[in-house]
Amino acid sequence: MKAAVVPSVNGKWEVKNWATPKAGPNQVVIKIHASGLCYTDVHITHGMIPTEFPRVLGHEPVGEIVEVGPGVTSRKVGDRVGVGWVQAGCGRCEWCLRGKKELCQKSIATGIQQQGSHAEYMLAYADATMLIPDGISYEQAAPIFCAGYTVWSGLRLADPKPHERIAVVGIGGLGHLALQYSKASGFETIAVTKSKDKEKMIRELGADEVVADGAALLASGGADVLLATSNSWAATAEAAQGIRPYGRVVVMGASNETLGFNMGMMLGRVSLMGSSQNGPEYLYEALDYAAKGKVKVIAETYKLDDIGKAYDRVAEGKVRFRAVITP
Repeated sequence: MKAAVVPSVNGKWEVKNWATPKAGPNQVVIKIHASGLCYTDVHITHGMIPTEFPRVLGHEPVGEIVEVGPGVTSRKVGDRVGVGWVQAGCGRCEWCLRGKKELCQKSIATGIQQQGSHAEYMLAYADATMLIPDGISYEQAAPIFCAGYTVWSGLRLADPKPHERIAVVGIGGLGHLALQYSKASGFETIAVTKSKDKEKMIRELGADEVVADGAALLASGGADVLLATSNSWAATAEAAQGIRPYGRVVVMGASNETLGFNMGMMLGRVSLMGSSQNGPEYLYEALDYAAKGKVKVIAETYKLDDIGKAYDRVAEGKVRFRAVITP
């Protein structure tokens, strides 16, 4: 099969022949119909998230099951499925026993410990797959398996109450979906961005207000929840100036920067929360919103042979808003 292979840390992505996987016990082989290219793929390429190379990256896979391994009873050939970031845990630690394999220190993640989805076929654990609703295309579904799943999980973790206000900082690949999920849930939603050229589109996505920074957010009434989807934690800290007492800052964008917790946040009893993908029930809900047309991914689509161009655009921040690869 053809696959996009990263040969080493900071290596150039290469489309080449790669061994087609075979299903082992409790596994399935998926024929990939669409694979989202996430900024996390850039982090992995640069060594920010350790893995062994050469590596096929990609952790937003959707497609059709073409082979099932021994012991698989819940999936069958022909099923339309996708796979989230964490496929399996050790099964023995506290967090696995609590049903939170995403917190397992020995977890198996798509595109890190397990070869990823920027390929014609991908191997996955059967119980890590999620059936895709009939009402959503492969191209729309793929980014939900990381970007949509992540922001919806963060919103659910924040546990917003009726009448609370949600703000989103970082109106990009994650943020444009966070806006839509918040609005679809019935919350007053404010976008925090300095990109004036995005304002019309941001309002079309459901934002009730668009402000430039934390000071303007506070002046507009503040926010009870800040969904921080930006890879810049400096931008997150700046926007957090607009958080209300008892507010929650939910950090979802990855960064190596230091994120400060200041005296004002302490006195205001503000919570700082980290979040990624917090359980399969949230993936189910995220897909359901998209299948019902309440959330729409804005994406650029590329053929597998053009993945180098797609990667460069993602790395340079030029994609609006997700890149999807179709083998």
